[in-house]
Amino acid sequence: MKILVINAGSSSLKYQLIDMEGETVEAKGQVERIGIEGTHFKQKVADKVIDYERNMKDHVEAIEAVMAALTDAEKGAIKSMDEISAVGHRVLHGGETFKESVLVTEETMKGMKELVPLGPLHMPANLMGIESCQKVMPNTPNVAVFDTAFHQTMPPKAFLYAIPYDYYKRLKIRRYGFHGTSHRYVASIVPDMLGKKPEDCKFVICHLGNGSSLSAIKGGKCVDTSMGLTPLEGVIMGSRSGDLDPAVLECIMENDHITDIHEMLNILNKKSGLAGLSGLSSDMRDVRGASEKGDPMAITTMEAWGYRIRKYIGAYAAAMGGLDAIVLTAGIGENDAVARSYVIQDLEFLGAKLDPKKNVTGASGVISTDDSTCKVIVVATNEELPIARDTKAIVEAL
Repeated sequence: MKILVINAGSSSLKYQLIDMEGETVEAKGQVERIGIEGTHFKQKVADKVIDYERNMKDHVEAIEAVMAALTDAEKGAIKSMDEISAVGHRVLHGGETFKESVLVTEETMKGMKELVPLGPLHMPANLMGIESCQKVMPNTPNVAVFDTAFHQTMPPKAFLYAIPYDYYKRLKIRRYGFHGTSHRYVASIVPDMLGKKPEDCKFVICHLGNGSSLSAIKGGKCVDTSMGLTPLEGVIMGSRSGDLDPAVLECIMENDHITDIHEMLNILNKKSGLAGLSGLSSDMRDVRGASEKGDPMAITTMEAWGYRIRKYIGAYAAAMGGLDAIVLTAGIGENDAVARSYVIQDLEFLGAKLDPKKNVTGASGVISTDDSTCKVIVVATNEELPIARDTKAIVEAL
């Protein structure tokens, strides 16, 4: 069985074709600047690459381009679209409606559309991706896999906000958490790395990339996570502010005469975080590079970034009553040894001691000292594989 995994953004689309017999990636690619001048398409199949620019007005055209590339006689991965058994879609928000992956039907599409207000930046694009596949591949089943689903095991004490309870009852305002397929994948393999059963483990997963989130995993389940109603809450990210006093919004809006809350949220989502604090870039590599050259704000930004993450780790250790491991994953967590050191420094009191030599290697595995009672582990995440696995299971059950 071959599953096509789609991750559709507002002007982009990433995809992987996975052969489920060996869970191997047969093809991967992306389409950027959909609906914008200069649409860029790139696909890689082994050492064969398709790379070109051609304007595509919408996601339907982008999906058609994906199908053409996958079935390309010379550089494709399959001979016919009929080889694709199903399509699995990453969908940002399941709210409390969808606590697990679902087959896309008229009823489930209606339910997802009702959740657009909870994810106005991402949900419309996710739904466009599904609808585009339905148009291009009308006889192929689609499955929706939700970013929020893994975190649905959180208890009320962790997911409720201290605002009038009526807002939760009427509007379902609560902490949901995101990056669920990444946290789920990592949580599934860490117990084996610790030599323990999942029910005996307590660890924190740090998904650190341009978007970053932490989760507390106890007994194999998520008991808390750093992102909230939206992906804006939590630690400092590439261009997102993370946690702040809500009154900051009022202060800025009054002083700078901003009358549109959407403009304010745009500042917090796209002009804050590493970019806003450093004044340089949303890319950790740029900020780290400037800090190593002595740029004072870049240094402060790096320190603030690591400090906020350590605070969450400490809080989750307290919430779970101990910690067996700190797990680092995603773009920064997997690849940036210097950034990792900013996260782990001063955590010796938890039993976590970074081994400098192991840290620099960059390879997945344990990078803490042998005498650490709390291991520090680097894991290469795979956000697509859980989507493919869920899609396979749902389609086989039809």
